[in-house]
Amino acid sequence: MPDISLLQNKNRKFATGLLNSISDVEGVSVGHFTLNDGKIQTGVTALLPHVGNIFTDKVPAACHVINGFGKSTGLIQIQELGNIETPIILTNTLSVGTAFDSLVRYMLNENDQIGTTTGTVNPVICECNDGFLNDIRGQHISSCHIEEALKNTKSNLGRGFERGAVGAGRGMSCYEMKGGIGTSSCIVQSLSDNYTLGALVLTNFGKLEDFSIYGKANGELFKKLQSATSPDKGSVIVILATDAPLSDRQLKRLATRAVSGLARTGAYIASGSGEIVISFSTRNKIPHYPLTEILEHQYLHEDHLDLFFSAATEAVEEAVIDSLVSAERVTGRDGHTRFSLKEFISGKLESRIEEK
Repeated sequence: MPDISLLQNKNRKFATGLLNSISDVEGVSVGHFTLNDGKIQTGVTALLPHVGNIFTDKVPAACHVINGFGKSTGLIQIQELGNIETPIILTNTLSVGTAFDSLVRYMLNENDQIGTTTGTVNPVICECNDGFLNDIRGQHISSCHIEEALKNTKSNLGRGFERGAVGAGRGMSCYEMKGGIGTSSCIVQSLSDNYTLGALVLTNFGKLEDFSIYGKANGELFKKLQSATSPDKGSVIVILATDAPLSDRQLKRLATRAVSGLARTGAYIASGSGEIVISFSTRNKIPHYPLTEILEHQYLHEDHLDLFFSAATEAVEEAVIDSLVSAERVTGRDGHTRFSLKEFISGKLESRIEEK
């Protein structure tokens, strides 16, 4: 039986931030709203890129579609303009419309110029399908839940936040165990300064037999605890944040490295899954109303990006493990159950091995 020491990343290259969280990037905050009521196992997770007005002071950003089996909104404009101008909302697949409408109302309330003296707004919503545990057909997410998650981002500013089976992660499955929200951070020491890079993941992918913990393939052993496996049709949303001065083009390059962290845990990016990455920098904010025609921003030279690529790989890998370690067992729709990684590791399910 694997021991608990497997959960420690002994080969870490980078020190972590104070919280080992995406919120170690100054100004970034995360809030949840969770629905936990029998067959209703779902929720909302909101992320604020900075504490100011994100519409009037946008952040440089990029997105990368690893596999496009998904229903996210806002990615086209991120790709075209290279910025984010709203909070990022994560929820279940059939609640994207509700989240879109709710985030539009939130932005209209915050900015009375939208749609009158200036253009409209680009809401960023990402999703995964939590229908194994959650009654997704019931569409139980409402506007008040989106609003509450957004409100909670502000109360969590500068603090940690819950991970695992919370918020949008409540009904998610990862490697046929209980998945959900995970996070991690790395301190990148460059020649010019020390920077923070953080990752947040919404995990809902993978087959148990493929699962690997920090280089140790334990999937086949864990599989003995499960009565059956199913095809990998899941998804994962990855959000990378940094305070390093990276351009939207460099952030695109950073986003493509997230797949390396996913692969370290055993992911092979199945045909029916949706893997979406969004990356942004809190430096070099882009004003909606520029005071001058020319914006003067400084960026890291390409020759110094390798450390950030390595950090992104490490942070994503650890965030996936964190989503599993932090989650508790959940039973939801039709009695479907996902056990936690902690139960597998601690031996609490060992009697089930002996029965097989």
